[in-house]
Amino acid sequence: MNSFLLAIQFLTVAPLKIKEYSERTMAGATIYFPLVGLLLGLMLFGINALLGFFNFYPFAANVILVIALIVMTGGIHLDGLSDTADAFLSGKPKEEMLAIMRDPHIGAMGVLSIISIILLKIGLLSSVEPSSKAAALFLMGAVSRWSAVFSIFLFPYARQDGKAGTFIRGMNLKIFLISLATVIIFAFAIWRLKGLIVLLIVAGFTYLIGKFAGRKIEGITGDTLGATIELAELVTLFAVCIG
Repeated sequence: MNSFLLAIQFLTVAPLKIKEYSERTMAGATIYFPLVGLLLGLMLFGINALLGFFNFYPFAANVILVIALIVMTGGIHLDGLSDTADAFLSGKPKEEMLAIMRDPHIGAMGVLSIISIILLKIGLLSSVEPSSKAAALFLMGAVSRWSAVFSIFLFPYARQDGKAGTFIRGMNLKIFLISLATVIIFAFAIWRLKGLIVLLIVAGFTYLIGKFAGRKIEGITGDTLGATIELAELVTLFAVCIG
C-alpha cells in the first residue's frame, strides 16, 4: 500500500505526506505508475463528460482538460520539461547542464517548451475523433506514466544524488515486468490492438529520448523523466489521431 500511495504522491498533487521510505518501496511505487496514470485519465474522462453535458464547445473543453491535467499533477512534469529544454538547448557541457536543471529560474527555452507542448496537446485533442476521445484520455494517462518506468529501467542516473536516483537504484527486472504487464493489459483493454500499437510507439520514442539524454548528460534525471512523460502524452495523442 505504501508503494501505491508513494506513486500517487510523486505523480499528483494529492495531499499525502509520506516521508519515510526505502529504495525498495520507491522502486516498487513505479509498478503503480500506469494505474495512477489511468486514474488521471478517468478523472479527465469525467471532466470531459461533464463539459459535454453542459454543451461546452469542443475546443474550450479541450483547453479545460489540458489545464485540469496540469492542476492535478501540479505541473511537475512541465517543470521537468522546461528544465530539460533549458539545459539541453544551452550548448553547455554536462556539469553545467545538470546545474541548469537545478536552477529554480526558468529560461527562454523552458518557457517556449511549455507553451509549445500545451498548444500541441490542445490541438491534438481537438483533432481526436469523438469516438476515440475516451481512449485518448485513458491511454495518455497510463502509457505516458509507464514511459517513465521504461526509462528508469533502461538508463543510468546522471547525478550522484537526487530523488530519482533512488527509483533507479531500486529498479529491477521483476518490477519492470510487472509494470509492463500492467500497462499492456490497460492498453489492450482501452483500445484493443490499437492500444498496443500506441504503447509500442511510445516505448520506441521513450528509448530515443533516453539515448538523446545519454549523449547530453550520460544518463537521465528526474527532470528528463518529467520531460519524457510530457512528450509521451503528446506522442500518445498523435498516435490516436492517426489511428
